[in-house]
Amino acid sequence: METLRFTYQGGRPATGKAPEISGVLGSGNLEVLVEPAALGGALHIEVLTAAVGFGRIWQAVMDDFFARWPLGDVRISINDAGATPAVVSLRLDQAIEAFEKGTP
Repeated sequence: METLRFTYQGGRPATGKAPEISGVLGSGNLEVLVEPAALGGALHIEVLTAAVGFGRIWQAVMDDFFARWPLGDVRISINDAGATPAVVSLRLDQAIEAFEKGTP
């Protein structure tokens, strides 16, 4: 297992107030938890992955995500069992859309 951490500054305040989870680790290879957090305006992403050695790919996926969703005061936790970058992006988008709308 490998743990990767990414922090981004300069995002807009998120509107979500309650934690949101998207995906299921057991069946979809990936779950994403998004929650509000007092991070001084930062977005913090922590990835726990079984696919060791893919830090550069994760960095590219997270950079792309922040370019599309420049949020602040949000913590994202990702549990990965080998999802492709496309699945990671899809799950992140689903989780953030639900988080920002405040719907399950």
